[in-house]
Amino acid sequence: MVALVSQDKNVVALVSRTGRELQRYRKGRRQVVGCIPYRYKIVDQTSLEGTEDLEVLVITSQKGKGMLFPKGGWEMDESKKEAALRETIEEAGVIGTVEGKLGKWSFKSKTHDTFYEGYMFPLLVQEQLEFWPEQNFRQRTWMSVSEAREVCQHWWMKEALERLVNRLTARKLGRVRQIVGSIHCIGDGNSDL
Repeated sequence: MVALVSQDKNVVALVSRTGRELQRYRKGRRQVVGCIPYRYKIVDQTSLEGTEDLEVLVITSQKGKGMLFPKGGWEMDESKKEAALRETIEEAGVIGTVEGKLGKWSFKSKTHDTFYEGYMFPLLVQEQLEFWPEQNFRQRTWMSVSEAREVCQHWWMKEALERLVNRLTARKLGRVRQIVGSIHCIGDGNSDL
């Protein structure tokens, strides 16, 4: 039986895709895609600005021996971003906006004696599902970036996390520069007012 969860106009199937018939390979390397789901947690609600802390969502591996970000096979009937979102919904049970690619990595599988090419994307989480396809096989945990650096088992995912943090920091600095650049002073530099 396949259960469906309606998300406005989108429908989420509560079953994961299986099999490798539609998997993409390039020069013998399996193509995988994934996301780093993130959100901002408001920590200081007493000030007008409020302080935001970046949190990322990690999941347990299917065998339960480590933590990682959701990822899986990129299939022939989908774009990289579509595959990344599908894998994130299946494995982590979150929906959001898939943003621009963080990069591409080549790595050797820990369980199979083969090389993969992996693409990672940021996903700004908009909704966390109560039920999702792999909820019986995986645990999901929101944590700080520093905690995620410690627990993530893959070097290439840690590198993708650093790229995400750098991108978000640059974006935030750009907004601050815009605000500061738009402030106009009244009077001249000699005035005490």
